[in-house]
Amino acid sequence: MNIQLADVITIGDEILYGQIIDTNSAWLGTELTQIGLKVRQITSISDNPEHIIQTLNQVKKEVAVIIITGGLGPTKDDLTKQTLCRYFNTELVLHEPSLLHIAHLFKRYDREVTELNRQQAMLPATCTPIENPLGTAPGMWFEEEEVIYISLPGVPFEMKRIMSDTVLPQLKEKFQGQQIQHRVIQTIGLGESFLADKIAAWEDNLPDNLKLAYLPNLNGVRLRITGFSNRQDNLEEQLNTETNKLQELIPEYIFAIGEIPIEAAMGNLLKEKGLTISTAESCTGGHLAHKLTSIAGSSEYFMGSILAYHNNIKINQLGITPDDLSQHGAVSEVVVSQMAANVRKLLNTDIGLATSGIAGPGGGTPDKPVGTIWIAYADAEKTIARQLSYNKDRLLNIEYTTYAILNLLRQQLNHA
Repeated sequence: MNIQLADVITIGDEILYGQIIDTNSAWLGTELTQIGLKVRQITSISDNPEHIIQTLNQVKKEVAVIIITGGLGPTKDDLTKQTLCRYFNTELVLHEPSLLHIAHLFKRYDREVTELNRQQAMLPATCTPIENPLGTAPGMWFEEEEVIYISLPGVPFEMKRIMSDTVLPQLKEKFQGQQIQHRVIQTIGLGESFLADKIAAWEDNLPDNLKLAYLPNLNGVRLRITGFSNRQDNLEEQLNTETNKLQELIPEYIFAIGEIPIEAAMGNLLKEKGLTISTAESCTGGHLAHKLTSIAGSSEYFMGSILAYHNNIKINQLGITPDDLSQHGAVSEVVVSQMAANVRKLLNTDIGLATSGIAGPGGGTPDKPVGTIWIAYADAEKTIARQLSYNKDRLLNIEYTTYAILNLLRQQLNHA
């Protein structure tokens, strides 16, 4: 299988200094994948002619397409065009259509074209100019020794328009027949290494054109299966087959297929089952309610929340027994169980969720150190509480707790 490769090179000291974030590369990676080109490497380099030439010499041996962004402005620090002239042993010549385009743009704003602006229409003689509908710097297309070099402005909206209008359709035509597809399986409740052990035999038996990647994050591990083909294989059918095998192997850890956050997956499940939910939060400070209500249409199942941060609120609003608070403390199984059960009754919902803990950095004791957290789920038939222990900073403790209780909700809904 010979899938053609592409490299992306972003030019600009401002990227290396951290003054701007390189969003172009992420977008290019997505778009090139969709037309069947596999991005091999993304490189950010300085506005230095020697560095540009050295990088081009290195990558041209490995790839079929090189996309270059940045350094095409009219000022002295923009050196890409002059460097490409040197690299391809050519010279700058006036490209009349580009000059007319620049003049038309300036006329719209009642401005004169200066000599500096005119320089934007000076292009390497051996390139094929690419129109930039939204700016003054044309793109450039070179071909040498079976490698395609495409130089584009670094301004994101200009680059994207040139790619969408001209470059992507031409590349798709040139490399037709290649396919790259991704399938994402979202898991929660099992760490990366333990998950890898569970699915090792399945992974070892994947077809040669399918590759698995583990992408851990705060709320679990995303499994990404990537399929490659330069034939007419049905990648969709292959991906469906392997996804089904995985769902049979680890059904208790999968909460979604595709790029769906767990709060959206839980919303879908609540709507499917016709259930309503409410929350009582202490240590998470409303973050759980925020996650649940961040999903459009959540009013169908989310009824409300009581933010019982202070013990007085736990007593007066949630009806927690003062003796239980005094005897067991707010961070306890007894209290968090009452919180979940009582908020469900107070707000008249099918399910109640509750959190209470020590998020940090202060407030811990030898018996209950920072990161000690209790979560609870309650419905009409049962109340389930679990203790968590996170040795993280405050915000991470809140995030981890939120995902842990959403996972507890998932487990109970799946068994309902």
